[in-house]
Amino acid sequence: MSRLRNKAGRPARLQTRWRASLDDYVSALGWSPGGKRVAAALVSGPVYVFDGDAGSVLHRSVGHGFGTTGLSWSPAGLLATCGQDGKVCVQDIERGVRKDLDGGAAWVEKVAFSPDGRYLASAAGRKVRLWRPDGELLWEASEHGSTVADLAWRPDSGKELVVAAYGGLTFYKPDGPEPVRSFGWKGSTLKVAWSPDGRYIATGDQDATVHFWIRQTGEELQMWGYPTKVLQLSWNKGGRYLATGGAPAVTVWDCSSKGPEGTKPLSLEAHQDLVSSLAFQHVGPLLASGGRDGTVAVWRVGRQGSLISLENLGSPVVELDWSANDRRLAAGCEDGTVAVLEVP
Repeated sequence: MSRLRNKAGRPARLQTRWRASLDDYVSALGWSPGGKRVAAALVSGPVYVFDGDAGSVLHRSVGHGFGTTGLSWSPAGLLATCGQDGKVCVQDIERGVRKDLDGGAAWVEKVAFSPDGRYLASAAGRKVRLWRPDGELLWEASEHGSTVADLAWRPDSGKELVVAAYGGLTFYKPDGPEPVRSFGWKGSTLKVAWSPDGRYIATGDQDATVHFWIRQTGEELQMWGYPTKVLQLSWNKGGRYLATGGAPAVTVWDCSSKGPEGTKPLSLEAHQDLVSSLAFQHVGPLLASGGRDGTVAVWRVGRQGSLISLENLGSPVVELDWSANDRRLAAGCEDGTVAVLEVP
């Protein structure tokens, strides 16, 4: 670890591959599956696609009127976005083809391709819609008791979709809109994340807690002590560690053996303000965290946590995403900064 630190013993600075300045808050960010492109959406609507190596703008679209709220890449390289114009947009950047789909409400908050790329899910108000990538609507589920806060595909199979709203979690299969299971909880869930092996589902909640659900049994665990609501969750590749926000320190739970209940988590301290983004590498052991103080930290997480790199981008960091090969880290900030960083 010492080779990554300077002579004063401080963590090494992250190297900036490139940096771009857009004119508004970055609302969504993500690498394309092959790691050649970075898409960044702005809260005012426009969507940019950058060359991942050089940082040049390859494509710009008007995005969504009144604001773009989310984006998702398919394995085949299709880019889906959603926004406050009530639309879901699917673009083939290479061919210059764009399809606008009706999200079912005035504001489409979430969009997510399944891991195999066969399906696209969207959430608008209380409605969840499932599409094929060509725009064919397969079904709609609208029985949720409140606005859908988040949705996520099961990563190990891609054959199950979990939807989070006030009152708990609802599970669907791609073959129909009837729920296959539900986990009830009288509270407001804000963020949901499957463990890579599909064993656990974690939620970040309005009441400053993190819930762990065991998918097979429905058993519920709850972790508290956060000073504010939890909006950031990230699992490592093996599903052993879950990193959470909700504080200036990153809290990392060890979910091996019987799970995290009754254990003491790691507390990783580098940010001077609340953690605002988290991203584990796809395969590697590194965790990136962004803070409202503008800093990006990179940690090596195991039984202990070690800070190996730190950089200040000068504006609250709202989005982080590792490239497919885990060599580069894309960051998006409130002031419109988009940067690609490398660990020395």
